[in-house]
Amino acid sequence: MRTNQLGSSELYVSEIGLGCMSLGTDEGQAVKLIHEALDRGVNFLDTADLYDEGRNEELVGQAVQGRREDVIIATKVGNRRVPGQEGWVWDPSKEYIKSAVKDSLRRLGTDYIDLYQLHGGTLDDPIDETIEAFEELKREGWIRYYGISSIRPNVIREYVAKSNIVSVMSQYSILDRRPEEAVLDLLAENGISVIARGPVARGILSDRGQAKAEKGYLDYSKNELLAVLKELEEVGGDTDLSHLAIRYALAHAAVACTIPGASSLEQLRHNLAAGKREELSPQDIQSIQAISRANQYEAHR
Repeated sequence: MRTNQLGSSELYVSEIGLGCMSLGTDEGQAVKLIHEALDRGVNFLDTADLYDEGRNEELVGQAVQGRREDVIIATKVGNRRVPGQEGWVWDPSKEYIKSAVKDSLRRLGTDYIDLYQLHGGTLDDPIDETIEAFEELKREGWIRYYGISSIRPNVIREYVAKSNIVSVMSQYSILDRRPEEAVLDLLAENGISVIARGPVARGILSDRGQAKAEKGYLDYSKNELLAVLKELEEVGGDTDLSHLAIRYALAHAAVACTIPGASSLEQLRHNLAAGKREELSPQDIQSIQAISRANQYEAHR
């Protein structure tokens, strides 16, 4: 498995990591999936305190016992659950971040987090206070580095200008090229890496694509998706469509890692096989971009 430096950090992450949100809550199955990923060269695991109300972090923690030094754990903060209420509220305050990290550390069974990410964010947030919280956690040794998970260009620009983030996690795929519009080049120029989530676009960019395309995707209609899939298959030739999609997400210089999820060993092994594929040529990338749409952020600005 190839590895890439994550921004300006000392972390070198496998180019294909594991998005743990889809692991489920069964301990045996989740641990088996994570162990399989680690055995096949994955060293980057992404979770969040929000997933399954913290259960996901617990499962990641159990799976890496005895292997902690070989694993880069990323988790997220900012969505606060209120006792007695359903759902959560957004809370990027310094007080909450510095409190929530202790809970994540306990659930993960570790005394440090490699990459702590703000799980969202808006321009109305107390951004300077949020940054101060992450910087203090770094100095205190609870986290090694921090980043944000966001699809909002203006928020990303604020953190690029004001903070020491090493990464931005963002949805990015052949069918969701919004990061190309405004932020990929900016991040590459500033030595900040992208962690690309959703590279197979909810399974549409896979051998199950026709069935998954039924409800459309972003501003693509079902018929548009089916036409795109047909053309992509022609470009890919004998390359599996999901492998083509994962390699596309990794093709931009800003992208260090992509994190397809997996809920079965078969799906995991199939995703990781994309790591054995050759990198896409400039001609392949041009052909793919001619087929797909350069999506607009619109309401997300």
